[in-house]
Amino acid sequence: MDVSPGCGQDRFTRHLIAKNRGTTVAFLLKRRQIVLAVPATLAFGGARAASSSGKATYPVAVPSYQQQFIAVEQGFFKDEGFDFKLVQGGSGVKSREIMASGEVDFAIEDIVHCMQLNNHGRAARAVNAADTRSPSQYFIVRKDLYDAGVDSLQKFAAWKRPDGKKAILGVSSIGGTAHLWANFFMEHFGLAEDVAWVGVGNVDTMLGSLKTKQIDLLASTAALASDAEEHGWGKTIFRGSDEDVWNQVVGGPVPVNANICLLSTIQKEPEKVQAYVTGVHRASQWVAKHTKEQIYDVIEPYVGSTSREGNLLEIQSVKDITDTNGIVDPAAYERGGKCWYRDLTGIKASPLADIFDASFMLKAKAKYPAG
Repeated sequence: MDVSPGCGQDRFTRHLIAKNRGTTVAFLLKRRQIVLAVPATLAFGGARAASSSGKATYPVAVPSYQQQFIAVEQGFFKDEGFDFKLVQGGSGVKSREIMASGEVDFAIEDIVHCMQLNNHGRAARAVNAADTRSPSQYFIVRKDLYDAGVDSLQKFAAWKRPDGKKAILGVSSIGGTAHLWANFFMEHFGLAEDVAWVGVGNVDTMLGSLKTKQIDLLASTAALASDAEEHGWGKTIFRGSDEDVWNQVVGGPVPVNANICLLSTIQKEPEKVQAYVTGVHRASQWVAKHTKEQIYDVIEPYVGSTSREGNLLEIQSVKDITDTNGIVDPAAYERGGKCWYRDLTGIKASPLADIFDASFMLKAKAKYPAG
């Protein structure tokens, strides 16, 4: 895949690859590749007709990114005159690269990816705040280790593999949402340097690496935690996504996931950006007004790698943290800097105006007020 200079292994990624050199994870399961287009009912001549097209990407097949799924399935993009196709990136970092290369127009992922692009001279902007805390901070230890007494982060960090090496903590991708915030929590407890960090890919390979004991703990979402426990592969020992824990450690709401695009897209195709932002804004409103079961019925084609029960748990957790306002609050932005602007990431602090463009959300909210 061709990407812009500097949009591959950033300092964040290189640091941890070098730090954990020699730690390998062999994947025994084939990565699930999902490319989902518009729903069949619309693709074959539904009631709505879009005059223009576009593409958007999401990292992995979990409900955390349901704004995009709902905006497509409910026809909110088409209502604005655009037919957006969704492409699964495989991880947050890969989704960033796909968007930076121009293969897609938009991405929903951690706002830190917008900062990384700016940091590498590839101007980007967040155009919609999707949530208020990370949904991917479920720390799931191997079941055999839990049964042996490894039932806390402190005990996990102290445990050593049979070869004497550090315990392996797996995340979807090095540099993605789960990794960024899991590292922040581990650093908060003084444990980040005591484990080896590895990226283990999409849903199938995340669960597979835990099942086959190639990793010792997985930091991921509620759906994967539920499935790991149901199958006897793992046990959740820490929930950083829980509101009380999050507030205690982080201090309050933070714009974690956001919808982002290149600045050039804003400048050249503002009508496309407006259509996209209006669509995801309506999706967040729709989430607020519907039950987790109703949401699941809409997004099920996108999250089929995990069980219905696990997805319902995650849908509710995402519903609870969905930012229906969509505007990045300055206080929340400053609060997030504790995680974003660390030596680990190498990201330089930037004014909110250089990261978030509120103009499209303001127009979307004027057209579709809350209520």
